[in-house]
Amino acid sequence: MRRLLSDAVRTLVPRGEERHGPLPPLMLILTVATGLVDAVSYLALGHVFVANMTGNVVFLGFALAGAKSLSALASIVSLTAFLLGALAGGRLGTRFALHRGHLLRTATAVQTVLVAVAVVVTAVADGKVTTDVRYPLIVCLGLAMGLQNAVARRLGVPDLTTTVLTLTLTGLAADSTPAGGEAPRPGRRILSVLAMFLGALVGAQLVLHGHLVLTLGLTLVLLAVTSVSTHLLSTADATWIRPRP
Repeated sequence: MRRLLSDAVRTLVPRGEERHGPLPPLMLILTVATGLVDAVSYLALGHVFVANMTGNVVFLGFALAGAKSLSALASIVSLTAFLLGALAGGRLGTRFALHRGHLLRTATAVQTVLVAVAVVVTAVADGKVTTDVRYPLIVCLGLAMGLQNAVARRLGVPDLTTTVLTLTLTGLAADSTPAGGEAPRPGRRILSVLAMFLGALVGAQLVLHGHLVLTLGLTLVLLAVTSVSTHLLSTADATWIRPRP
């Protein structure tokens, strides 16, 4: 068992990457949360993304071209909320520039509050997504995901952006041994993809069976666990809390 745990740690924290401490597993938890959130937004909020802005920009183009199943307003609201969340994340990054632990703890605490509001709104509506419910959820979740994206960018853990996988998948193939590369961090890259897949799979199963409140509740738990864990792990002598070189 000890050897298995040691191998798992080396997968998440390869040689030379020890400076990131517990950040890789914490970022993987956030990646699972992203999968859950995008399952909610796409399947329950009318084919709109709140974390994947590449898809959202494309959807906006489709909607403006006349695609009837898509809403230009929903995409615009989501983009605006995401950008405001990213702005807030940038401000937090500046405020906690010298302490990555405080940055992640504070950001996930704010996300927890935003998702808690989404849970309450959904529960009051008995899980029924009307216009009065749809847009508050898009705003809350868009703010949370924009904040998360900005903070992940500031933390700078390689291959763990938590909200997009395009560059991760590209690196997995382009840097592989068959491509003539050195294949850095393949385990972490694969785990990042699997984390997003797991969140999307579980989220879709729950949403499609009418458990919207439960899906958001699970997201809430993951964010709260990340915030509390980060607080407990941010000891004064921990080297990983310092800004990346």
